[in-house]
Parts: sequence; C-alpha cells; structure tokens
Amino acid sequence: MPNKQIAATFVAAMMLIAPAQATQTSLQLSITTQSGEFEQRVTRYDCGTETPVQVSYINAAPNFLAVVPVADEPQPMIFAAVLSASGARYAAGKWVWWTKGPDASLYDSTLAEDAEPVLTCSEINNIP
Repeated sequence: MPNKQIAATFVAAMMLIAPAQATQTSLQLSITTQSGEFEQRVTRYDCGTETPVQVSYINAAPNFLAVVPVADEPQPMIFAAVLSASGARYAAGKWVWWTKGPDASLYDSTLAEDAEPVLTCSEINNIP
C-alpha cells in the first residue's frame, strides 16, 4: 500500500522579543502513514480553570500526538504517546498528559513519583 503523507499544521503563535516589534511564527509538521488512516480531533476539558482546556489529538499510526496548553509553558506543548498500562499516556519534556475515558490529568514528572496531578480534568460533553 502506498504511503500517504499527512500535513498537520500546528499554529502556535510565538511572540519573540525584539526591539520595538514582535514576530509571529508557525510550525508545520508532515506525518507519513502507511495505512492512510488519519484522525484529528479537538477535545475540550473542564479542569477547574478560568477557561476550558482545549487539546488537539492527532492520530496517524504509528504516530499519536496531543497538543496540550500547559500553564507553566509559553506555548502549547506537543506530546507523543508513550507506553501506558491503561488509558492513553503522552509525554513532552517534564510533563505527562494521561487520559482514561473522559478524564485527563497533567503530571510534572520532576515531582515525587506518587505526586498528585498538577491538573485534573473532565471532558466537556455538549450533547444534550
């Protein structure tokens, strides 16, 4: 079966400090998949924050990504799927985003192994 190339564009406006002006940049990432199957979905979560947290999931086997805004980071982070005993677990730098059913949690891996998540979320379901 021929390769199918998928281009997923992550537009994360980065404000670069420059004298008297700011520059906006974007990142375009191409993912090639053997199966041709590609899914991109956006999920909104209630995390007890001022506004819902919106996470983009990009699934193009064997690549599974999540783009998660993290309050301590200047730009949304691109997480890659890693091994998990249950649910879906993604990692980016010191951060771990773990989903199971409609629930999701953000962990700081620099804290103790049994540390509580820094953010606990539930999927917002707008179906009446």
